[in-house]
Amino acid sequence: MNAMIFTVGQLARATDTKAVTIRYYEQLGLLPSASRNASGYRQYTEEERDRLLFIRRSRALGFSLDDIRQLLGFADHRQASCAAVDAKVAEQLDQVRLRIRDLQGLEQELQRLLSCCHGGVIEECRIIESLSQQR
Repeated sequence: MNAMIFTVGQLARATDTKAVTIRYYEQLGLLPSASRNASGYRQYTEEERDRLLFIRRSRALGFSLDDIRQLLGFADHRQASCAAVDAKVAEQLDQVRLRIRDLQGLEQELQRLLSCCHGGVIEECRIIESLSQQR
C-alpha cells in the first residue's frame, strides 16, 4: 500500500489552508519540518495532513496557537488521561460563553442606539449625539 505524499500546494488544497499558513505552522513547530524531495520541494505525509486538519479544526473552535500546541501534545500521548483535554475544552467553553455575553451586551447597546433614531438629518441625529458623549 502506497502512502500519499503531498506537496505544499496539494496539502493546501486538501486541507483548505494557504501554503504560507502551512509554512508558518511548520516554523512554529505545530507541524514537523517537512522532508524535501530531490528538487528541494517540501513533501508531507498523510499523518502531517491529519495533524494540519487537527490544527484547522482547533482554530475553528477558537483555540489559540498555544492551546493547540498543548492539545497536540496531549494527542501525541494517546495512553495518558484525557482530564487535561477536558479541562482545556471546558476553559475554552467558558471563554466562548464570556464572549457571547459580551456580544449580547453589545447587541443591546446597538439596539438602544438604533431606537434613539427618529429619522431626520445628521445635525439632529441622536445616535451621533450619543456616540459623541463621554460616559
